[in-house]
Amino acid sequence: MSKLFDKSLFVTRFHFNSKLKSYFRNKWFLFQGMTIGKNTSLPTLFVTWPHQVSIGNKCNIEHGVYFKYDGIWSKGPSIIIKDNVFIGSNCEFNIKNRIIIKNNCLIASGVRFIDHDHGIDKKTLMRMQICPSLPIEIGEDVWIGANAIILKGVSIGNGAIIAAGAVINKNISPYEIWGGIPAKKIGERK
Repeated sequence: MSKLFDKSLFVTRFHFNSKLKSYFRNKWFLFQGMTIGKNTSLPTLFVTWPHQVSIGNKCNIEHGVYFKYDGIWSKGPSIIIKDNVFIGSNCEFNIKNRIIIKNNCLIASGVRFIDHDHGIDKKTLMRMQICPSLPIEIGEDVWIGANAIILKGVSIGNGAIIAAGAVINKNISPYEIWGGIPAKKIGERK
């Protein structure tokens, strides 16, 4: 009986503390300009410009996600996550232009979204060159496997699947399955 009581006390305390921290975290980010939908609670996040982030309703975001708007202050949002999206732990949104993730997407742990790169003119230091950037768009019901990398200008169609560890540098049509480095089409959903 004592073990059952101890376990229930631990679960209750853990659940209560987690919900309480999330409540205050949501309020803090709302105060800083982030948009957070109903029934979305935030774990520990890293955010450079909170007003650049918009998160929809019923999203499930795990700990350690990094929302990095890579630029000086500008009007937002540039990182737009629609409704019912799952984002696994330690994902990175390194955005200079814009990213839109539409409804019902599943994004596994460690996925990186990078919408810009460095100039390559050999007459100037790379760190001194303007970074070309293009927006990223993820369609509805997309599943992106662990540690995939989505690069600038990519559009992923509705229902597509990206294999774990893939590097995506091309547009993907709806319901296609892609994997590899660089990624190529390996199948279609049926």
